Amino acid sequence: MVRGKTEMKRIENATSRQVTFSKRRNGLLKKAFELSVLCDAEVALIIFSPSSKLYEFSSSGIAKTIERYQRRVKEIGVSHKRDDNSQQARGETYGLTKKIEQLEISKRKLLGEGIDACSIEELQQLENQLERGLTRIRAKKYQLLREEIEKLKEEERNLIKENKELKEKLHGTGAIVVASSSSTLSSSEVNMDDNDNMEVETGLFIGPPETRQSKKTPPQN
Repeated sequence: MVRGKTEMKRIENATSRQVTFSKRRNGLLKKAFELSVLCDAEVALIIFSPSSKLYEFSSSGIAKTIERYQRRVKEIGVSHKRDDNSQQARGETYGLTKKIEQLEISKRKLLGEGIDACSIEELQQLENQLERGLTRIRAKKYQLLREEIEKLKEEERNLIKENKELKEKLHGTGAIVVASSSSTLSSSEVNMDDNDNMEVETGLFIGPPETRQSKKTPPQN
């Protein structure tokens, strides 16, 4: 007699559900035992009945198997995380590679290379990009020129100021030299005048004093 296919849904009859649980539980425990023996596998089986009754089987001890399971899950999690990071890094690398290729193509087009297959719209976009770039370049150039001119003007002002200070110092030194020369000249002239007077007043006379007096004072009539 061929047994009919069992429909996979909850058995509503409580008695039938309990009978089915007992049969299939025993069969599952038997299969777990056979698997551990025949295949030298570490097998652990935990079953809770609808009334929360525990049934278990383990070829190496439930606690040991659970500990091994937790350790393995952690290793797999780290490995999966590493794989995810590697996959993300590969995705980022691929994206960057594509961006670099696009930039290289755009660069060649801006240099006038590889534009034979470009449409009118693409050529117009390239022209607009070049015009915007030239505008920015000119603005930067004029800014640098203005800064250089201001720098040169500042240097010119500093040089004019230094030149003025040097001239003032030079004029002050010249006045002192002229005053000193004038003072020296006046002293020399005074000494020469004194010497001349002394030469006039002094003289050599031979004879008695009255003769000298007569020479000085003419006789009165």
